[in-house]
Amino acid sequence: MSASRPLRPLTERSLRRAARHLGERDPALKRVLDALGPPPLWARAAGFATLLHIILEQQVSLASARAAFQRLLAVASPLTPKRFLELDDKALRLAGFSRQKTAYGRVLAEAVVQGDLDLDGLATLGDEAVRVELLQVKGIGPWTADIYLLMALLRPDVWPRGDRALAVAYQQLNGESAVPSDEELAKRALAWRPWRAVAARLLWHFYLNRGGRRAG
Repeated sequence: MSASRPLRPLTERSLRRAARHLGERDPALKRVLDALGPPPLWARAAGFATLLHIILEQQVSLASARAAFQRLLAVASPLTPKRFLELDDKALRLAGFSRQKTAYGRVLAEAVVQGDLDLDGLATLGDEAVRVELLQVKGIGPWTADIYLLMALLRPDVWPRGDRALAVAYQQLNGESAVPSDEELAKRALAWRPWRAVAARLLWHFYLNRGGRRAG
């Protein structure tokens, strides 16, 4: 398939089917399925609010990011780019935004308002084209772009390189002595194509049930 065309988004049904397929190919993932059942879809609504939420999740616990996002919604609902730009530094600081993430949020909001980033149009693009569009925005790196692809656009073959929870889950599930590097894990994930996003969900599913904090 052409890289410029998006694959069909995951659904609950296709997720379960792909998870079974992966379990037949990978004994470690089969153990997750046997013990826990299929993972959640962890779908998020595509758009500005979700992308901003993912930016909040960078380098912090998901619980902390979720709390900050809920405080933001309390003062800016519905959360639109224009409404976000109306909030001053104090309001965002009280919501839990760092100075850096305040700047990132404003850059994102301005890009959407000015038409430099067409979030609605991303659904029509292939994975790499979506990454190109998102990575032009300061504050959006590869992990943020991939999480948006995986959870908001529900692309089936996205691997969020750099996700610590995935690396820890892989290590524990396979009984390895060390956590694999981002590069090493990305190479191993090639074995799960064309369902790497489903494999990621299975690993998060395992991680959460081992006391971790990865969720959508």
